[in-house]
Amino acid sequence: MRNHKATTAAAALAAAGALLLTGCGGGSKGGDSKKIAGADSGASASAAPSALAPAPDAANRPKVTLPTGEELSFDPEKTGDPIKDAVLGDNAEYVRAVDEAIANQDAKAPSVAFYAKDDALVGAMQWIAAVTKQDVSIAGTIRYFDRQVSIRQDGAATLTYCGDETKGFTKDRKTGKVNVTPADSDSYISYALVLRKNDKGVWQVTKLSSVRGDKKCQR
Repeated sequence: MRNHKATTAAAALAAAGALLLTGCGGGSKGGDSKKIAGADSGASASAAPSALAPAPDAANRPKVTLPTGEELSFDPEKTGDPIKDAVLGDNAEYVRAVDEAIANQDAKAPSVAFYAKDDALVGAMQWIAAVTKQDVSIAGTIRYFDRQVSIRQDGAATLTYCGDETKGFTKDRKTGKVNVTPADSDSYISYALVLRKNDKGVWQVTKLSSVRGDKKCQR
């Protein structure tokens, strides 16, 4: 992780395979990352609302608990649109699930597979395993903001947002010491995700890309 600064779970998930990040705190620094098809599109879907609208929760979502000393904030948490709110809610649980798996050193945590699949799941598992080898967990407060959802015509959702790690750090698992480092431009990351709703009604992340040091998030 870049000089021990906390790389959030969501940022690092792009590490594997065709996804973008290449190591702890790595990523496309500045400039454009590879684009996920439809991720930048503001076009709303013409998919039938009845096919996308959230049903009563029968998915039996897992209980996810963040490690002591870590806090996450998500802005906005809700938009007032039930479909978009379901996307935002499941994405937030996805981020929490990966951070929990890092704290538990469990790259195969069922909660991560619950909220991710395909490239995103492969990336998550590889990232968790890589962090586990460094024997650190995440501490401090990480803020996710400017979360914007669009529903594509094929029924998938695209989600873009920014991450602020200026108050997020890594913690040595053996000593408990928090590795506090000064904030800089690399403390900010932009994200672009694709999510698809499974047959249980869960919006799972399938693809994720990020740009560390993206100027549009430095505010």
